[in-house]
Amino acid sequence: MAFVQQSSPHARSARPTSKVMLWVILAALPGLLAQTLFFGWGNIINVVWCIAIALASEAAILKLRNKPVAFILKDNTAAVTGLLLGLSLPQFAPWWVSGVAVISAIVIAKQLYGGLGSNPFNPAMVGYALVLISFPVAMTTNWAEPALLWDKAPSFADTLSVIASAKQTAVDGWTMATPLDEYKHKIATHTADEVLAHPTFGEGFAKGWEWVNAAFLVGGLVLIGLKIITWHIPVAFLGALVVMSLAFGSNEDLYAPLSLHLLAGGTMLGAFFIATDPVSAATSHQGKLIYGAGIGVLIYLIRSWGNYPDAVAFSVLLMNFAVPFIDHYTPPRTYGHHKARRGLPGGGRN
Repeated sequence: MAFVQQSSPHARSARPTSKVMLWVILAALPGLLAQTLFFGWGNIINVVWCIAIALASEAAILKLRNKPVAFILKDNTAAVTGLLLGLSLPQFAPWWVSGVAVISAIVIAKQLYGGLGSNPFNPAMVGYALVLISFPVAMTTNWAEPALLWDKAPSFADTLSVIASAKQTAVDGWTMATPLDEYKHKIATHTADEVLAHPTFGEGFAKGWEWVNAAFLVGGLVLIGLKIITWHIPVAFLGALVVMSLAFGSNEDLYAPLSLHLLAGGTMLGAFFIATDPVSAATSHQGKLIYGAGIGVLIYLIRSWGNYPDAVAFSVLLMNFAVPFIDHYTPPRTYGHHKARRGLPGGGRN
């Protein structure tokens, strides 16, 4: 009897990369909708612009590398990178800031390492961190003031005009510090009650931001339900953040409360859409738990004692550095074999 001989891998995924990335885009839409409803048109404009620049940058570099442009662009990974940056950047960030972030993410953090599957760092977070360090004024003063889209938010034309004006400075009356930034810089000289009285927090909470994070949470749960991602990284990420906050941040007159850590800033976007990048994250389930927990711990440390109020990008990139080490010591069990042992033979006994 003749047998068909094929090389490994013999198990084939039912979902190609293009469909996986498409599900990620669809799952992020509730978060984008919430950002638009509570902070105006800025994020939609950023998302469209960033995706366009991402696709153009990837096409250009693929052409230079003599790679099949149309075939690779169809995997939707460049579009996801542009989407994540558009969701993460300030609503009134100048067009050239977002352009630099996207080009850096695609050209330097992704294609310079060989393209999809070869990049050791999350491309979107490389672009975000680069512009945050390089253009701190534009990245910290252009967050939109919470304003319902149908009430006091600037019109689409006004928002587009501000983004296209290329100015780094904030627009008076339309911009405001984020809740984490406001709390971090005011708590040193004010009580928690005084800080929470600021309009940023609405009725004592992160006005608008709680709905944005809730929307990204819903989208993330959809991805877990569809088995696009596993639960390990988000649960470890959020669990570590909760443990750190309960252990060190019980005094709200010194540190931001747990509610702000979870439902303000980019926490849920980071936990479900950024940290779970399949290329730059850990591989095994045990490794994912360590990787996610490390990100959660670093976010709390940087938010509480560092210079940046929201630390998702830096925390993800720092743990990307640790992924080879984590993968080395947490290898998945080979089918038909016992789990690999690490360390000295015999457990170090003589």
